[in-house]
Amino acid sequence: MADATVDLIRQTPLFAGLDDRELKEIARSMSERTFPADRPVVEEGQTGIGFFVIASGIAVVSVGGREVRTLQPGDHFGEIALITDRPRTATIVPETELRCYGITAWDFRGVVESNGSIAWKLLQTMAQRLADAEQRAD
Repeated sequence: MADATVDLIRQTPLFAGLDDRELKEIARSMSERTFPADRPVVEEGQTGIGFFVIASGIAVVSVGGREVRTLQPGDHFGEIALITDRPRTATIVPETELRCYGITAWDFRGVVESNGSIAWKLLQTMAQRLADAEQRAD
């Protein structure tokens, strides 16, 4: 499972700065989850507990009841839930059975706290994403 998971999470912007060893460490903390079609995986306004990357299946993202995009293999959701307990910003409903690899916030925290290089690279990535978002807002 670890190699397939590494290939998936390597595509995730949050983990873009991590090397293979670091990606494998995160992948070892992930578990496979399958979600049935037509039942929300996460719901807007509810507290989230983790991050998921899609291995197979299709899901629809809606905000305020309006469909905003479709997720497919390689896409991800829930990265904010890894770091803060803010409510989910969207609802994710699978159109087909959805197979994902996920990591809970508490497992992620353990990985980050025990590995300074992962923590530092994630901090750099998040700072860059924040700067990019601020620049787009101007």
